[in-house]
Amino acid sequence: MKALPLLICAALLGSVTIASGVAHAALATQPAAKVDVASRVAALNALLAEQWQYNLKNSPEFATTLGDLRYNDRWTDASLAHQAADRRATEDFLKRFEAIDTSGFADSDKLNQQLMVRQLKDQLRGYQLKLNEMPLDQMSGVHIALAGFVSSIPFDNTKEYDDYLARLKAVPRLFDQVTAVARQGMADKMMPPKYLLEKVVAQIGSIEKPAGMDSVFAEPLKHFPKSVSAADQKRLHDAILAAIDDDVRPAYAKLGKFVADDYAPHGRSQPGAWDLPNGDAIYRYDVEQMTTTNETPEQIHQIGLAEVKRIEGEMTKIAQAQGYKDLASFRASLKTNPKTHATSREDILDRYRGFIAGMEPELPKLFGLLPKTKVVVMPVEKFREKEAAAAEYHPGTPDGSRPGQIFVNTGDFANRSILTIESTAYHEGIPGHHLQISIAQTLPKLPPFRQQAGYTAYIEGWALYAEQLGKEVGFYKDPLSDYGRLSDELLRADRLVLDTGVHYKHWTRQQMVDFFHAHSSEDEPDVQAETDRYITWPGQALAYKTGELKILELRARAEKALGDQFDIRAFHDEILSGGALPLDVLETRVDHWIAAVKAGTAAAHPVAI
Repeated sequence: MKALPLLICAALLGSVTIASGVAHAALATQPAAKVDVASRVAALNALLAEQWQYNLKNSPEFATTLGDLRYNDRWTDASLAHQAADRRATEDFLKRFEAIDTSGFADSDKLNQQLMVRQLKDQLRGYQLKLNEMPLDQMSGVHIALAGFVSSIPFDNTKEYDDYLARLKAVPRLFDQVTAVARQGMADKMMPPKYLLEKVVAQIGSIEKPAGMDSVFAEPLKHFPKSVSAADQKRLHDAILAAIDDDVRPAYAKLGKFVADDYAPHGRSQPGAWDLPNGDAIYRYDVEQMTTTNETPEQIHQIGLAEVKRIEGEMTKIAQAQGYKDLASFRASLKTNPKTHATSREDILDRYRGFIAGMEPELPKLFGLLPKTKVVVMPVEKFREKEAAAAEYHPGTPDGSRPGQIFVNTGDFANRSILTIESTAYHEGIPGHHLQISIAQTLPKLPPFRQQAGYTAYIEGWALYAEQLGKEVGFYKDPLSDYGRLSDELLRADRLVLDTGVHYKHWTRQQMVDFFHAHSSEDEPDVQAETDRYITWPGQALAYKTGELKILELRARAEKALGDQFDIRAFHDEILSGGALPLDVLETRVDHWIAAVKAGTAAAHPVAI
């Protein structure tokens, strides 16, 4: 069964070596054993490159966000037929990667093969569980994804505007595909909760109703670059407005009618994933994917309760130092204290920008590797304020042509606390998501699939860990700001309890809200939005604390083992220089680094694994 994939790899190798006569000649002068290893490594790298190109073509939006504009005029094919074809292609890639003999490979090459095999197997498990059959939700459904995607599209020349026009005209076809997938999910009882689908209807309406220049899809018409001639500006202006009103808005209206009349009424009645067919298996899969651990939902729930208790103990000390008898009375005072709430939308944005600017010159104290791409702070689009998190990060392009973007929710600003802005700025920006992702995107010795790896436990764990790094360089000077940091950490501990509560212990939504009120300082808009988020994305909320606790564990292990040899900058560079990794792989990596430092063979600031 493995002969055919090996032949395919050999054929790939042939194309690689023919393309490089120098490399071919060099191989010919080496001993046979080395030639064999080199040829198999070349075959692996060729297959990795082929699979990467398949991904880019298969996910045009992803390619666009990376600055690869070859598919900039199209959307991902969301049809059931294409999903079936993608599943077959994934199965084929898996067979070919598994057929590669990695004996004699360098550790880095072995890991590339192992991570790809793991990734492909995980994708196939998702198909087996029919997770592709729920394409509409209030957090990341296609209706919201398209509108939010506009800010990630480049508009630097006439062709890019024409590409965008082609995409707008293709929205009706895409929405018809998504509708067909949703109908299949309805037939298989793979349905989101009914009440959340009703929110989707409202979201679709809020995007569909604004016409012409008021539409979010008309935003690029407000800032034509000089490279677009006046004649093309007029042509594109008129054509894009026509596409918005004749194609996009009717497609949204049609999708909204389908969700309201046909889809939402069949939504499931219970919030937990356990109410889905094969729901317990789905949740265990989600937990494994999001934590990259073998911890059970029960273990995670208990870790969450313990962390909630520990963090609330630290918060109580601050409350008492501020003259309050307990944490509850302190929390109550903060909710009614106008000094702890934003005064305007711009006030929130300015605070984020200020904290990020203050952190930037401190980074060399903590890191050898530093980000080269800039980061900007922007308000969340108004059409999704009610459902959006307090802040979120959108990566820039690897070449820096588009900066990283921190979208901040400025809606209902008078009811938004300013106490957690400092920690959130470090989480989303630097030294959190922006630093980690922008470094990973440009690591020179990693294949692209690892530069762009999306292991949530690592990525979100790092960002939560990064929040406390501000304290290590002297920030959180105000006790209330440090209380805000603890409030953010408490939120992540709450998530361990709430996510497992609803999806494993069969909690109701009201039980979730009640726990939130008892064990958090979250503003009411965030309590409601966060609760719905955990219901929509089973397992995702577990990643933050799980990843942070692992990084803290590895740091403590390194400090104890290395003593005076421990260098925080080298430790952080080791964590970052392999790109995002599953937590078990990260642990092995750090253990090897500790051994190398002890032996005196570790580089001061490694660049790749």
